[in-house]
Amino acid sequence: MPELPEVEVVRAGLAPAVTGATILGVEVFEQRSLKRHDPLAGTFEALLTGRIMQTPARRGKFLWIPLQGTPRRAIVAHLGMSGQILLREPGWQESGLLRIRLHIETPATLPGGHRELWVHFVDQRIFGSMAVDSLVPTADGAPAGLGTDEPLLPTQVAHIARDPLDPAFDDAAFVAALARRSSGIKRVLLDQTVVSGIGNIYADEALWAARIHYDQPASTLSRAKVRALLTEVRHVLDKALAEGGTSFDAQYVNVNGNSGYFAHSLNAYGQEGKPCPRCGTPIVRERFMNRSSHFCPRCQRVRTYI
Repeated sequence: MPELPEVEVVRAGLAPAVTGATILGVEVFEQRSLKRHDPLAGTFEALLTGRIMQTPARRGKFLWIPLQGTPRRAIVAHLGMSGQILLREPGWQESGLLRIRLHIETPATLPGGHRELWVHFVDQRIFGSMAVDSLVPTADGAPAGLGTDEPLLPTQVAHIARDPLDPAFDDAAFVAALARRSSGIKRVLLDQTVVSGIGNIYADEALWAARIHYDQPASTLSRAKVRALLTEVRHVLDKALAEGGTSFDAQYVNVNGNSGYFAHSLNAYGQEGKPCPRCGTPIVRERFMNRSSHFCPRCQRVRTYI
């Protein structure tokens, strides 16, 4: 599943093309891709046609594009397991996985001035979605996420915690939250109501870097260890962003269809049987929450308190 770096790469790639662009038309080829859209608010097509888009924003794995005008609304996109948002020239023949197409006219400020582009939502498994949603104030009054200065976020994102790369992320509150939880630390890292944007890949990588076993009870981590873990989480996410995200196959691409290269930098995730880059012990994979955890059994041991 795309995690924070993959979604941020998409957000940053969309921003120059869609900021200030006008939506000329909307085509929906798969109604299941609108499963999170409330039809009582109006049809997806009618709510978007003629609207001007603002700079895309992101919190955790959720991406939204605010719309000018009142009432304040936004296009909310969740990539699910295999969703992609691609910028295409008019006439582009997409695969049969095309679910939604937005016809947009770019603003005059872009090189080449006004011209039409297509925004394609492609999704193999149809676990992802697009919706038009209302914007509501953030609980803390700070900007809602990366890419926006407004303290407004979609109602569908209101329950999602801030991510570690968000300037408004509260480190002290995160430390305090872990002290109250007896669940394994990886389970807590994947809880999007505690901290967002971290999925299976980057949790394994950050825990390996911090030398913490995935099942170490969160409450047994010292404040210093939690802060060290946060440092590693941010380092892993920043490095993945610099390399364009993690691509294992053609499903994980940016808005131009290009793959990321962080898969070549993985130390733990997907490295079962390979020597730990730190100590040489073979990396182990264990079942975890219907997926897997990868760790070094020597460097990452469950301890009474760390």
